[in-house]
Order: sequence, then structure tokens, then C-alpha cells
Amino acid sequence: MNNFIKGKANDVTFLIVTFKSAESIHKCINSIPDKYPILVIENSADNFFKSDLEKKYNNVKCILTEENLGFGKANNIGLNLIQSKYTFLINPDVLLTSNTTEQLIYYSQKIKDFALLAPVLNNLEDKNYSIYKKKLPKVNKSEYLEVDSIRGFAMFFNMSKFKSIGFFDEKIFIYFEEDDLCRRVRNLNQKIYLIFSSKVVHKGGRSHNKEFNEQMELSRNWHYMWSYYYYYKKHFTFLYALLITFDKVISYSLKVFFYTLLFNKNKKKYKQRLSGLLNSYMGKSSWYRPKV
Repeated sequence: MNNFIKGKANDVTFLIVTFKSAESIHKCINSIPDKYPILVIENSADNFFKSDLEKKYNNVKCILTEENLGFGKANNIGLNLIQSKYTFLINPDVLLTSNTTEQLIYYSQKIKDFALLAPVLNNLEDKNYSIYKKKLPKVNKSEYLEVDSIRGFAMFFNMSKFKSIGFFDEKIFIYFEEDDLCRRVRNLNQKIYLIFSSKVVHKGGRSHNKEFNEQMELSRNWHYMWSYYYYYKKHFTFLYALLITFDKVISYSLKVFFYTLLFNKNKKKYKQRLSGLLNSYMGKSSWYRPKV
């Protein structure tokens, strides 16, 4: 276990949080050079999943949380265990390209004073960088660029910086946890960079097995709205968060009523969104869990 916590190759440990991810995790792990230690945090008590991974891969250690803790809290378990200089956090539906990690390591030495680095999507069109929360100018794609925020599917942590910053807000189950973390990083005048020569493929929404699609979609709709209100209330004000979400209460209520009359299955989606938002309004925890 100590070897996985401390890291062995270039002082980088991979961290992957999984939940019902048997269909995607193997492609992900096989895209990572086997010289790097990988710590998997499985959000369940699935002993078969754990033993299967650890038997197939000498560089993988799997920890079971015994229950579904969500993205942030499960990642925090790994981040608090890992002692290597850098942690490369990726989702199980992410695939690395041939030099993804090596380019991040190269620029970690070149930039040095950074908190977070991130690769770019291999399948992004040159002009489409909106997912990084900042409109980017045209730059040499072999270089790097400072940004305000990155996405949570691939984050390269300079671990020493997070002693003062802290890791993910564990009140957030899923959604906006990376926005919250990046905002706290920037508020402390720490740096976040995109590395254009480091690329990954992200399948998006395929971290779990296909058979659980419906339940996971219901969970996503609930938690997106819970986290949306929570994030803006936390970083701005109660009034601002209320102003930007109250029209959604009206809209979702009308859609639930309308789709109920039509016996339309879309009723479930908007009912989930409305429930997540109202629970967040009332200050309730992000309690909803997919029924799988």
C-alpha cells in the first residue's frame, strides 16, 4: 500500500473514483503507462470489483468506501492518502494519449509555481474551449495558458499547494465541485494552467455501466440543481443565487404539471430538477442517491 500512496514513477500517482464502472475502467487503466501507480476509490462495497482490478494490474490499489460518497468526498479519501509530489486525477471514462502524462510532468518542471494543470480534449475543435470557463485567445498549441477554471475529468494536482487550499467541498455530491475548488485556488492567487500538448479523450457520462443509465440520469438532474444553487450561494450571496434560479422553479413546476397531464416520461427529469433545487433552497444536504 505504501508504494501506491507515495508514488514511484516521476512522483506521480493516478487517482480514479469509480461507481459501477466495470465497463469503462479497464480501457482507462490500459491507457495509463504501467510504470505509474494508480489508486482507485470505488464508491461501494463491491469486493469483486476490487479483487478483479488488483489481480489484473500490478500497479493498481483499490479502496472500497462501502457506500456511495459522491465524487468530491471519495476523491478526498485518495488525495489525503497520496504522498507523491503530484496527483493526476481522472475519471474512469477518460483515455490518455501517448504523451499525456509526460507533457504534464514536463510543464510541471517548467512552470513550477502552479496549483493545477490540465490536459485539453483531443477531440476539441480549435475554437471550442468554452468548457474551460474562459474564452481563450489563439495561442501556439504547443504552449500553455493560465485559466480561471478547469473541468473535473482530468486535473493534475501540485500536492504541496493544497495544504492551505484544501481539497473538494464534501457537501457537494456531484457537479460544481471542480468550480468550487478552482475558485478557492484563484482566490488564494494560485495558478491554473491548460497544457495544450497534453491531450485526453473524454467519453462523457460513461463512467458507469449502461444498465444504470436511467437511474444515473435521474441522479444527475437532481444533483446538478442542488449544486448549482449551493455553489452560487456559497461564493456570491443568498439573494444572487435565488435570483438566478427562481425562474427555474416556475419553469420546472409548469413542466412537471404539463408532462403529468400528457403522461410524458420527461416529467421525471423535471421533477428531479425541481426537487434538487428546492432541497438546496431549504438548506438540506445533497442526500439523493441513484437506486442501483
